[in-house]
Amino acid sequence: MKVILLKDLKGTGKKNDIVNVSDGYATNYLIPNKIAAKLDNTKLNENNQLKASQAFHEQLELDKAKEISEKMKDLTLSFVLKCGDNAKIFGSITSKDVADKLNELGFAIDKKKIVMDTIKSIGTYTAIAKLHPKVNVKFKINVSGQ
Repeated sequence: MKVILLKDLKGTGKKNDIVNVSDGYATNYLIPNKIAAKLDNTKLNENNQLKASQAFHEQLELDKAKEISEKMKDLTLSFVLKCGDNAKIFGSITSKDVADKLNELGFAIDKKKIVMDTIKSIGTYTAIAKLHPKVNVKFKINVSGQ
């Protein structure tokens, strides 16, 4: 019997997948527990519409990420901080500080999506922003002392 899964089911498939299972498994377990529904033309059309909608929205997110990537690829963030001996800065610069600076410039990027080491001295560093699973952008961070 062909059914459409309403929830992820380990070993069988993910939500909205169309799978072929035995009649007894479907009628006695999957359908009564609302894990799956019997496949008919209405459910098949709904599933196709849902997948098309998800693909469209995924493409919109990818295009937006590529657009932001083009704007950010030549970006250099500058931080001016107090420093001590041996060009060591007081405190450090973390991904939260970088995310705040990017938000000031109009790029709404979460601190969890910025990959970088903690900066503790003066110099120029490279960080990576993961905008989308398929789109990453490198940008520079320039740290100078007062």
